[in-house]
Amino acid sequence: MATVAILIGSESDRDIAERAANVLDSRGVDYEVRILSAHRNPAELEEYIRKSDAEVFIAIAGLSAALPGAIASRTKKPVIGVPVSSKLGGMDALLSIVQMPKGVPVACVGIDNGENAAHLALRILGM
Repeated sequence: MATVAILIGSESDRDIAERAANVLDSRGVDYEVRILSAHRNPAELEEYIRKSDAEVFIAIAGLSAALPGAIASRTKKPVIGVPVSSKLGGMDALLSIVQMPKGVPVACVGIDNGENAAHLALRILGM
């Protein structure tokens, strides 16, 4: 069982996931990293969310950054979005993450800031 699920939309986002993982490692928090795209693997993503025992999701995504919102629309657990600086300096991803509709909240940290996502997850977990 992973306490934190770190989901990335593509392999190119792995370095940001590793930044979050390093913070969680330093605090002894269990986590897992999975590549699940909201666009390429929607059925797998939905199944993963449904079966996950994670208490917090960290979703790392660039471009349209649909991953955090897709997760938040399928769970009541906290979701932290990390926008990736793949295009437009990451502003497109940032705005996609922070502009979720009412009732589908997603916390958002700075562009490429996997470390702060992990620190926020720790605070949510009361650590």
